[in-house]
Formats: sequence, structure tokens, C-alpha cells
Amino acid sequence: DYVVHEDYGIGQYAGLQTIKIGDSDQESMKILYAEGGVVYVNLNYLALVKRYSSNENLKPTLATLGSGEWLSTKAKAKKKIKEAARELIELYAKRKSTEGYKFSPDTIWQRELEASFFYEDTPDQAKASEDVKIDMEAKNPMDRLVCGDVGFGKTEIAVRAAFKAVQDGKQVGVLVPTTILAEQHYNTFKDRLTQFPVRVAALSRFQTKKEQKEIIKLLEVGQLDVLIGTHRLISKDVKFKDLGLLIIDEEHRFGVAAKEKLRQVKVNVDTLTLTATPIPRTLNLSLLGARDLSIIATPPPNRQPIFTNVSTFDALKIREWIMNELKRNGQVYLVHDRVQSIDKLADYIKRYVPEAKIGVAHGQMKPSQLEEVIHGFLNRKFDVLLSTKIIESGIDIPNVNTIIINRADRFGLAELHQLRGRVGRSDRQAYAHFIVPSLSGITKKALRRLQAIEEYTEIGSGFNVAMRDLEIRGAGNLLGTEQTGFINDVGFDLYVKLINEAVDELKYQDFKEVFKSLPKIEERTDPTIDTFFEIGIPVTYMPEQMDRLNFYTALYSVKSLSEIEELKEEMLDRFGVLPEVVKRLVLTATLKFYSSFALFERVAIQRKNIFIILPRGEKEDYYKVRFVELMRFIMDHYKDKVKFNQQKEVMKLVIENRFEKAEDILSYLITFCGRVSKLFGNEVKLIADVEEAAQ
Repeated sequence: DYVVHEDYGIGQYAGLQTIKIGDSDQESMKILYAEGGVVYVNLNYLALVKRYSSNENLKPTLATLGSGEWLSTKAKAKKKIKEAARELIELYAKRKSTEGYKFSPDTIWQRELEASFFYEDTPDQAKASEDVKIDMEAKNPMDRLVCGDVGFGKTEIAVRAAFKAVQDGKQVGVLVPTTILAEQHYNTFKDRLTQFPVRVAALSRFQTKKEQKEIIKLLEVGQLDVLIGTHRLISKDVKFKDLGLLIIDEEHRFGVAAKEKLRQVKVNVDTLTLTATPIPRTLNLSLLGARDLSIIATPPPNRQPIFTNVSTFDALKIREWIMNELKRNGQVYLVHDRVQSIDKLADYIKRYVPEAKIGVAHGQMKPSQLEEVIHGFLNRKFDVLLSTKIIESGIDIPNVNTIIINRADRFGLAELHQLRGRVGRSDRQAYAHFIVPSLSGITKKALRRLQAIEEYTEIGSGFNVAMRDLEIRGAGNLLGTEQTGFINDVGFDLYVKLINEAVDELKYQDFKEVFKSLPKIEERTDPTIDTFFEIGIPVTYMPEQMDRLNFYTALYSVKSLSEIEELKEEMLDRFGVLPEVVKRLVLTATLKFYSSFALFERVAIQRKNIFIILPRGEKEDYYKVRFVELMRFIMDHYKDKVKFNQQKEVMKLVIENRFEKAEDILSYLITFCGRVSKLFGNEVKLIADVEEAAQ
């Protein structure tokens, strides 16, 4: 595995190794760099190491220690990220200071439309729908992004928003990336709004020139309420009489010019964007201030997991799978990864399944030809769609409930996950069959991918590995695709951290007027804790290296005390009673947590003395206010026990180590740091009985 150390760059993880740190032995992470460079990272600094994952699963170049190259790569990435984030926040600020149209509260009709929805809203869907309406009723223009897998109910949210706008006499534009999607949305909108006086039309290549002219004319004089179309919608000749709401599906799939036009339209028109690309959870938080996000993560209640199996190529089996689907009046996707041999496969299938009508689609066809085939499949002219992996990611055909993927070993995990997600969109049982030449004839990696996909059949099963690729794409889409280069340079996790830092800097400094109501940033340091006694997790207690690494990392980066409790419980549950050395590790992690709120930089526990290092002299604010409070507190409560000592720039507290046991030292320091945290107004819950923490 490749990892990224924030200070040293991309290296190769070489496992955990026990090394001497001061007087004691401690497990540390070993990382290999170019030209024989090695770095050992002890527990204090594990938070600086992130797993490296990139957009194309590229094999990265290892950094060379001491060359300065990494620092300039990181600085360059940070500069570009900040520019992209600034652009987002500037748009946000502009919107917040712009008066838009304030839509009226829900009418009886609105409630009637929502009640007529065929399914019951999932909690996420209900919340997203509510969020959109609150935004529309506000005085500033809305810019909300609704994110959720295909078939999770995003279109219904768009229909409700459109209806709300139309009732106030406003027009709605729905912009989609492909003709097929335009047609699908048109059918859905028409279907849902049929009982109300709403005029819906679609504008795409499927209409003749004459029909297009007619539609544009009606739009201009206000005789059309909802217009759905591809980028044709933002051409010069298309003029809305009174546009009140713009709905954009999969914005990242439009070209730069189209996006630029949209940006001009968006500033004072309410905008709702829909996407099926997952946005990383870690990014939601940082971008919340710059973009309003609603996430729909729960599938509709009547969905069933997709039956998944891996098998070798067998014409009779394929016939059986296709015929079973046709018997229940359904349709089939058959995916083949090579354009050169797709027609040959079509002939082969026709020979074995003469009853089925087969349509062939691939990326080398003319767009109009391709659309015709998919359109035909949508309208049930074909039973089987044999295609390369271009099955439109947004297309939702509930009638297709069997997918057969030939040479599944040649696809990546994310691709397999997305392809399988094309079926199972109704309450019928769906089937996914992955075909490989032979299990012995494929690579180990391919075998692992197929095992993973066979195991994770739950809908929205969090599918970590596949989500990774998709999330990386999602992050690039959010900040503009040119960002993907930087994701590869610094790795995805560090990239997200840099975004979070850039957004915070902008919110709390350059744009603080816009974000007045934001909570104050928590004041914390990231202290290191050095001990002369041993702490760690013995191999005899927890044999798996990855388990130990995960627990070390989690313990040393907790955000709350309850997390420490949960980790302790989990170890107890999985591995049994905690050995002394692990109890000390848990106490050390607790001390690190408290000393971060006490604003200490370092706690060094030595045999004779304990040194607590305060922030460096350049932190003037600390010494003007906090230091004075700390001095007064120590004089009142710890006069004979804690001494001040200054050497050059470094101010430290010195405590004589008179304790017999390591646990006593840690308990004493936890209480001391906890009280200092409270003094500084950091409302951290103090452990009532610190002894209890040691148990």
C-alpha cells in the first residue's frame, strides 16, 4: 500500500516495527521512500499519515527525502485548491447578498401532489424535499445540490419543486446531459403533473425543427410552464418569459462553455442540482458553508438486494437467464467490454436465444444511432440490450431486472458496482450474473474484486472500495474537473484535508462577514505525548497488524471522550480483557485528548520529571490572555507541585515525578489538563473518576 505523510510525501507502507523511543519500546509505522529513504512514524504522528488513493488507481512516484520537491507539490496543490474554493465561496456570498424571488408557502395542491406519490418518502427524501422548499421560500436565491443513487427519488424532489414554482406563475427549466434522459424526465414530469393545469414540453433532437420552433415560441410568451432539454435549453434562441427555477441533472457532465452560461443564469434564479455521483462524507462538512447539500442515502423501502453470482461462460446458462427474465415480461442488459467482437457475440446469442429481440449499442456509433437503439430499448422494441459499458449511468429502466456481464474480470470494482446498480430498480427480484473465462485463468486481483462484489449485495451497502473511486470523482466534480490532477499528486485523503483547511481559512478570514453566524473554531493543539514506560498493543493480544494500526490511529485522533470509550469497548468485545500496556495506551490517548484542549504542545513523562511544553512565543494571543489565566490558576491550586521554567523561546511547566505507577502519573495529568481545559472555556466533560478510565 502507498501512504502519504504530510511532511515527507508519498511513500510505501512497510508494516509496523517495534523501535526504541527514549527509554521504552514502541510500535511505529515504517515507510519506505525513493533512493532507500526510510521514515519511522511513532504513535504521536500517525495522524499525519493518510492512505494514498488516486483517481485512476495510478502507481505513484515515491518522494525523495530532503529534496524539497514534496513541499512545493503540496504548496502548489493548496494554492489551486484555495482558488477553486474561493470561487465557490464567492458565488455563495454573492447569492446571499442577492435578493431573489420568494416563493409562497405550500398550497393545498402542493400537498395533494405530494400525497399522490406512489411510494412512501424515505426519511432522507422527505428531508431533502423540505430543505428545497425552505430554500425556495427564502429571500435569497437557492443553490442546493441533491445527491443520491439512481432510483432513490431525486426526480420526485425536482417535480415537487417545479410544481411549487409553477403555482407562483414562474417557469421552470430542466437541464439534462443526454437526449434519452430528457425523454425520461419528460415522461416522469408529465405523468406526475397530469392532474394539474401544468404545461410540460421537451426540447431535444427527438423533436422536428418545426416542433422545436413551436415550443420556443410558446415558452417566450409564457404559455409553457416546464421545459426539459439538453444543452439546447441554454442556446441563444431559447428565451423564458419568467424563469423562476432551474433544475440541473448531473452538472459535471456539461462542457465548460455550458457551465459558464449556467453560472450567469444561476446568480439570481433558484437552482436545484441533482447528481448520482456520491460526494465524500468528509467533504459535506467543509462545503456545507459554500454549497447547500442534501444527501439521500436510504433506498426506497420495497427494494430487494440483487442476487449476484460469478460463473464461467456457458451458452445454455445464458439462454436460461434471458428466458427467465422474458417469461416475467422483463428485459435484459448484456454487457461486453470489446467493441470489435460485440457483433459476433450478438450473432451467437441470437443463435441460442432466437426468441429474444436484440439491440446492440456501443460508444463508436454515431450519437443519433446510439440514441435510437436506447430509445428503442426504452420503448420495449428490444428484449436484450447488448452494449459496452456505456449503459447510461442516469438511465432508469425499472423493467430491466437481469444484467449479464461478460468478462467481468476486466472491469474495475466501481464499474461492476455501478453496472449492477442498473438493475433492481423496482420491487422485483433482480439478478446480476458475472461471467469469467475460468476462475483459474484470471488474475488474483480480479478474483478479489469479484469476491467483494459477490459479498456486498445490499443496496447502498456502503461498498467502501468501490465508493472510493466514485467519491474521488465526486470530489473532482464538486470543485471542477481540473482538480483531479491534484488529487493524484497528493492523494485523496490529504486533498480533502487541504480543502477543509482552505474553506475554513476563507470562511473565518476573507469572508467572515458572510459567515458571521458560524460557530467559533474550536481552540485545540495537536500535542505529542512521550512516556518512559511502555504503551502499545501486544501481538499476542491482537495478532493482525492492520487491526493494531487501525486502533492506534483511531485512539490518537479521537474527537470526543465517548469515542475512547467505544474503542475500549470494541477491544474488550473482540479481543478480551485489556492487558496493562493497552490500558496505559488508552490513558495516554485520553491525556492527549485533554492536553489538546488545555492548549499544550507536548507532554514528556520522564523518570524524574514531567515536562509540559506551552505554545511558542510567536503565539502572542496566547501569552496576552491564556498564559495569565494559567499562571493565576497554578498559583491558586498547584503552587508547590507545578513550576514554570523558561529556556530561550520555550516556556514549560515542570512537575516532579513522585508517582509509583504509570497509571497514577497519567490519572494525575489527565485531571490537571482537564481542569486547565475548563479554565480556558473548553467545555470538555471531565472524567468524574479518572481511576475508572484506567480500568
